[in-house]
Amino acid sequence: MRRLERCTTEETTSSESRTVGSTLSRRSFLAGAGALAAFQVVPRHVIGGPGQTPPSELLDVVGVGVGGQGGGVIANMDKLGTNWVALCDVDSNHAAHTFKTHPKSQRFEDYRVMFDKVKNFDAVMVATPDHMHAPVALMAMRMGKHVYVEKPMAHSIEEARLMAKVAKEQGIVSQMGNQGHGGEGLRLTKEWLDAGAIGTVKEIHCWSDRPGNWWKQDKERPAETLPVREGLNWNLWLGMAPHRPYHPMYCPSQWRGWFDFGTGAMGDMAIHNMDPAFYALDLDAPYAVEAETSQPLKSESFPSWQKIKYFFKAKGKRPAVTITWYDGGKQPPNPEGFESGRKLGDNGIYFVGDKGVMLCGGWCGAPRLVPETAMQQFSRPEKTLPRSIGHREEWIQACKDGKPEMAKAGFDYSGPYTEALLVGNLSTRLQKRIEWDAANMKATNAPEAEHLIRKTYGEGFGIS
Repeated sequence: MRRLERCTTEETTSSESRTVGSTLSRRSFLAGAGALAAFQVVPRHVIGGPGQTPPSELLDVVGVGVGGQGGGVIANMDKLGTNWVALCDVDSNHAAHTFKTHPKSQRFEDYRVMFDKVKNFDAVMVATPDHMHAPVALMAMRMGKHVYVEKPMAHSIEEARLMAKVAKEQGIVSQMGNQGHGGEGLRLTKEWLDAGAIGTVKEIHCWSDRPGNWWKQDKERPAETLPVREGLNWNLWLGMAPHRPYHPMYCPSQWRGWFDFGTGAMGDMAIHNMDPAFYALDLDAPYAVEAETSQPLKSESFPSWQKIKYFFKAKGKRPAVTITWYDGGKQPPNPEGFESGRKLGDNGIYFVGDKGVMLCGGWCGAPRLVPETAMQQFSRPEKTLPRSIGHREEWIQACKDGKPEMAKAGFDYSGPYTEALLVGNLSTRLQKRIEWDAANMKATNAPEAEHLIRKTYGEGFGIS
């Protein structure tokens, strides 16, 4: 965050608004009865008017991966009190709009060069493909910088655990980009379940239409070698991943379905749609996972569809529970009491209790009881949980205040949550049930999973 003592006229690389603001902070006004105070007319955005943030209160941020989703995050954070000191992207064409709308931000291709040359910032926003989240974020955190990392926060289980550990050790503010975690729907779901709206939860079903509709899976590596398109630094895009020839089947948007770069539907949509279950029921690591997938499984990409069943032990007063995930066109059966002609949405989750069913929309949407008559008769409980000021708002405010606990999707929560989801990918990729020992980070019945739990990294990149 820019503080007044840092705003000096000697900061020649900063924005014009910073220079003017520092001049004003030293300007004195004429005193005396009836005297007209001397003043200088400046734009409202410099001093901060109604609904606008004064420069002295802006959070100084750098962005890594600023096209696509990253560009959207930056556009949103622009409204929330941020100053983008530098922007980094390996694809100048894909990031062109963000570069254009932030002409005073320094530009880089390589985040390592940026971190070496740019020091005067407080936080980092990371929105690269999944495989580069941990290398970028861990370097930033070890520099003492706060981090906002798009979902999923990590590409491997080891990465998720290490990121949570380093965030705690460094005392920085962390947040995984899971917008629904700051929403009203998540809190209502927990309050209603805690109030016994459907009794004791026995099982949960969760689904998404994303694989196949938003990106393609179930593919073999393309055989042809094509010229790298203009504006893309292919070697930097690969980063820590093993080298392979460029092909548009990987980027800018199809990388999610490839093992080397993405985490499939678990990292893209389960991270959103399963959140109500983990949050409301205080779930931790599953003790076992079973996957059923399309056959045959390709050597380098996720299957066209999958059903993954997670098994959780009892905890406190909550009994053992299961979650079944569906994607690629698969959906759970309609819950008991679902009215004829009513359909499940493209994304969602429902809880089955011993006294009824609760249905929620995707991205932690608002809950409803099933059937509709149950909803109409339901007496809503009092709100007992604190509400969020907004997912990204709370991260920015936490950074300004130096209070990591204010960011509710921080790595203390999102790390174990991401780990748990990624155990499902072990079962998919190895095509077998996984018996999971979370304490020792091992698949006890599958030593062949080790290279998926703890990855190797290309030269010049890493997490240690």
